[in-house]
Amino acid sequence: MKSFVTHFIAGARPNFMKIAPIIKAMERRQQEGEGRGRDLQVRIVHTGQHYDANMSDIFFRELGIPEPDYNLEVGSGSHAEQTAKVMLAYEKILLKDRPDLVVVVGDVNSTIACSLTARKLGIRVAHVEAGLRSFDMEMPEEINRILTDRISDLLFVTEESGIKNLKNEGVCDDRIHFVGNVMIDTLVSNLGKLDGEGYEVSPAISNFIDEGNDYGVMTLHRPSNVDDQKVFSRIWGAVQEIGGKIPILFPVHPRTRARMSDFGLEPDGVHLIDPIGYRDMLSAFRKAKMVLTDSGGIQEETTFLGVPCITIRENTERPSTVDIGTNYLAGTDPDEICSIANKILEGRGKKGQIPPLWDGKSAERIVEVLINQVIFS
Repeated sequence: MKSFVTHFIAGARPNFMKIAPIIKAMERRQQEGEGRGRDLQVRIVHTGQHYDANMSDIFFRELGIPEPDYNLEVGSGSHAEQTAKVMLAYEKILLKDRPDLVVVVGDVNSTIACSLTARKLGIRVAHVEAGLRSFDMEMPEEINRILTDRISDLLFVTEESGIKNLKNEGVCDDRIHFVGNVMIDTLVSNLGKLDGEGYEVSPAISNFIDEGNDYGVMTLHRPSNVDDQKVFSRIWGAVQEIGGKIPILFPVHPRTRARMSDFGLEPDGVHLIDPIGYRDMLSAFRKAKMVLTDSGGIQEETTFLGVPCITIRENTERPSTVDIGTNYLAGTDPDEICSIANKILEGRGKKGQIPPLWDGKSAERIVEVLINQVIFS
């Protein structure tokens, strides 16, 4: 039986949530005989861009992803250093394994590094979450998105803005596939498990959920927000003001915790905990009065859950979450952040709608395209 080998690249926590449903969908097709006489082999490449156990290993366990076939263990470093380390390490794997397809997700350094390395060796690349644009070239992620889309063979789009963006950049229609959002696939598959037997919320967050009081959840990690003392201090002033009205649960990214210490920022009204697993985070989100974040994926998750989200950024590459969802684009102005928070606390927050094709079936659509246009083309 002839094999068809697909590499799935995971570098940072959101990547794990995106590859999980696609891997499961491909494995189901293989079990159901959809391989049509071919052995559809899945291999996971963990670049090690997030290398702390709480930042990555727990996600593999919770999401039911097999242990990685390869771990590049690149660790931290500057953008150039990290990208170069991934490329050097992954090239050796590609030369040894020679996969038929490389699937990359999102917009982290691992995404562009593995895409570029594969394409230079003549290996086809599929980009999941293609077409998203913030139109802010100061964001390293924006550069990664644009370059990855430019060299990928297949572009899987999560929302309608992505189609428009790609067409405006001259991408031909046959490379673009509107499939919906695989992050929502993972969310949908895990929601039911939160109330099932065998799952207990960790003690770190149970008090916030079980006491029945209003609370907020925050994530904050972008260098533009936390590395500049003036910017971070202004944001923190708003957070503390909101924290004086409702308690805020803050799973702290390691770089953010370090900057807080450097800048002398005190956690008044904010409950700091170490990074938590996906299901614990989902448990906290779904019952929160509001979420404050500078993350991309959390804007999508809160929109699906109908939870008001205050995005502490000047722009978003996910406009559907603002246009029809529950997301507010607040920037970093403390007055604007507090004004939106007050509106939500007064019960005047957005109700929102779920964007098209965010239905938990995006991975199946992706695998259908792969089977028809790559594996058996």
